[in-house]
Amino acid sequence: MAESSDLLAGVLRRIALSSRFAYKRDVLCVFFLFSYNRALAICLRLAGSIERLAMHQSTSTHANESVARTLAHAVEVSGKPRHQIARDVGMHRETLLRVLRGERPIGLDEAARILTACGAFPRATIVLALAGQEDLACEWMRSEMGEFLEEFFSALPAHLERTLGRRVEDVRPRWANGTSQLVARMLAKHIDDFVGRDIGMSLGR
Repeated sequence: MAESSDLLAGVLRRIALSSRFAYKRDVLCVFFLFSYNRALAICLRLAGSIERLAMHQSTSTHANESVARTLAHAVEVSGKPRHQIARDVGMHRETLLRVLRGERPIGLDEAARILTACGAFPRATIVLALAGQEDLACEWMRSEMGEFLEEFFSALPAHLERTLGRRVEDVRPRWANGTSQLVARMLAKHIDDFVGRDIGMSLGR
């Protein structure tokens, strides 16, 4: 009877040891599985962040190059020597040359000072260049159209806020293209009416 009890006790001890080992093994498996999934999630998140950063850097590089080309054109057509523009801007001549070649990041304040020193309209020119309209930025930077856009970009936000009020929240981005077409047509009609009045006054004399 005692031998049976000892045998049974031994079997129970082995079962208990096996259970504890299995429990530890399962816990380790769960831990490593959790750690692996956690590490995988972190890697995927980092990969996404790196991809977004690369896209941002690519976009920033493209914008910097576009602004640099626009500034180089402004300096070229200004009729001023580069050392004079650099002095007017408060920049070393070599630094200005690096900016014009797109070899260093260009701050918006720097770009505005260079354009102003060149006799261009800075706000309109920068907005056009950053909007992907580099050719128009170069063409209009010293024209009456550039001056019009300079005033238009300055005045539009305040008029929108004053006219729309709380309805600003109801504005939809998809309306932008149609609204720009409407503004262009209104401007064209205004010019036609203005020219028509001038012709009528001339014929009436």
